[in-house]
Amino acid sequence: MNNPTAGAATGLLHVRVSHREVQAQEVVALTLVPAEGQGPLPAFDAGAHIDLLLPNGLVRQYSLCNAPHERDHYLIAVLREPSGRGGSACVHEALRVGTALQIGLPRNAFALLPCPHTLLLAGGIGLTPLLAMAEQLWAEQRSFELHACARSVTRLPFRQRLKEAPWAHLVHLHHDDGPPSQHFDARALLGQSPPGTQAWVCGPSGFIGHVREQAQALGWAADRVHVEHFAAPPGAAGPVVADAAAFTVEWQPTGQRIPVAPGTSVAQALGAAGIALQLSCEQGICGSCTVRVISGEPDHRDQFYTPDEHANQGHFTPCCSRSRSPLLVLANH
Repeated sequence: MNNPTAGAATGLLHVRVSHREVQAQEVVALTLVPAEGQGPLPAFDAGAHIDLLLPNGLVRQYSLCNAPHERDHYLIAVLREPSGRGGSACVHEALRVGTALQIGLPRNAFALLPCPHTLLLAGGIGLTPLLAMAEQLWAEQRSFELHACARSVTRLPFRQRLKEAPWAHLVHLHHDDGPPSQHFDARALLGQSPPGTQAWVCGPSGFIGHVREQAQALGWAADRVHVEHFAAPPGAAGPVVADAAAFTVEWQPTGQRIPVAPGTSVAQALGAAGIALQLSCEQGICGSCTVRVISGEPDHRDQFYTPDEHANQGHFTPCCSRSRSPLLVLANH
């Protein structure tokens, strides 16, 4: 399914790698600058990410972690995933200073919202979008604190930046191999936060799940905890399920009726029928391929939308979701 343009945001930018730095164990940071002759990069809000079109044909999304007001460069950091699908390995092995690349325009599904106090809670590489958030909150003189968790100090990226930032006094570091007194206590932190506090959480699914569970136990409303996954949680339903029931999709704009076999995703079936969709993660975590449900009973399997967004806005991710009804009618969103 992957090809050099699949999943790219409309309107590609030409950039080159101007700096490459190992930031932590298995984490490399890349500074991307406009290609020669191009003007400043588009502005972005904290929490935004870009699509990175890799030399091996894959498209992967990475959060922007520089200050949002900086338009002369974008900064991303990538954790090498030994069991990944080839994206992070390509970044680590193929991207060097001077490498020319194409990227998509910044997109944001993890934006900050107004609130009395903001908690930024990072697990490992999940720190990346929260760095940009800290920069934006500091610039806007808003109340916040950042808690960065890692298995060990060698696995925490941007340690120097966290020490030297003007907001360093608002940073709390938590290492699993450190003294118990500095271990991350989500329940205590959430329980003692000022009224109206909201949390932005990014990192491994286990970390996100733990924070959500503690917030729920303390009576926090679900919409006070905002999350971003970097990968589908272990055990999450995927698009290719050998024993899943077959069904039919009707693409409303053209009236085509397209069968979806058990081992085929809706996106694959639509693509084979000549209906091009924007694909990126293909795991249901980015929302790039979203279409709209017109009728039928969808079987939502993504990690991107809330139940309310599924029910009231009709969001459907064809890369991983399926149908409980024999016929599912879809259209452009």
